[in-house]
Amino acid sequence: MKWLSELEDLLSSIIRGKTREIRLAIVALLSKGHLLIEDVPGVGKTTLALALARATDCSFQRIQFTSDLLPSDILGVHIYNQEKREFEFNPGPVFANIVLADEINRTNPRTQSALLEAMNERKVSIDRTTYRLPLPFMVIATQNPIEYHGTFPLPESQLDRFMLHMRIGYPEYEDEKQALREMSDFEAIEKITPVVTKEQILNAQEEVKGVHIDDSIYDYILQIVRETRKNDAIRLGVSTRGAQFLVMASKGMAYLRGRDFVVPDDVRELAPMVLGHRIILKTRTYIRDAEDAIREITEKVPVPV
Repeated sequence: MKWLSELEDLLSSIIRGKTREIRLAIVALLSKGHLLIEDVPGVGKTTLALALARATDCSFQRIQFTSDLLPSDILGVHIYNQEKREFEFNPGPVFANIVLADEINRTNPRTQSALLEAMNERKVSIDRTTYRLPLPFMVIATQNPIEYHGTFPLPESQLDRFMLHMRIGYPEYEDEKQALREMSDFEAIEKITPVVTKEQILNAQEEVKGVHIDDSIYDYILQIVRETRKNDAIRLGVSTRGAQFLVMASKGMAYLRGRDFVVPDDVRELAPMVLGHRIILKTRTYIRDAEDAIREITEKVPVPV
């Protein structure tokens, strides 16, 4: 689609030299998934999230996660209206199409868990009342490495809600030099004109669901997932939800590449980012090592012809 290439070009003009990371972000959007970006401060995590939000004609809210943030600060609260003599719901920032959870691991696990229902079911329950979230709905979370001061590790249940986990990484020399010349990332973001409407995103998400996956590709995905459950280096393997997310993300990648069917290369490319943060290693728990373990598994599992 024309708007997909326009969206990719627009984001590439803001985040230079990160074509792969930009495509992963778009895949998450197309696949109705949530995105977790982890890296050291100052490499463009928040910039990418803001640019993606500004490039779409969707409502956007940013939540700055801090140690004193409360669940009600995210979801909203009921406030008593003295004139009407009744409680009225005051929605929180989670009621937006794209929600940026900035530095999500700077707050405690109790507050982090406030997003679980929203991310999984696109709704929130407050005081025994359920409220539907606007569609499309996507959470883009950023976090600093867990060894940094003032961070809380995300619970496995929270990590499992993110379809994709990725790192931005340092830019190449020429791209970083260009960034030094411009020194205006956030000014450029403010000037972004949306290139895609909410309706186009919803239509694309429905079309992604119709992307064909051959039965041999389902077997390929299941073999990778089951290998994580019996691997000697892995203490906790990938759940069924992880396999479902890999199917959805592979469809999104195929759609982004202009195909109406999934090929093994889609699965191989996405498996480390979709499955890596869902496993727990017996010796070390850094996500980078986990992604390497998934890559080793994909190299061992026979590729369907």
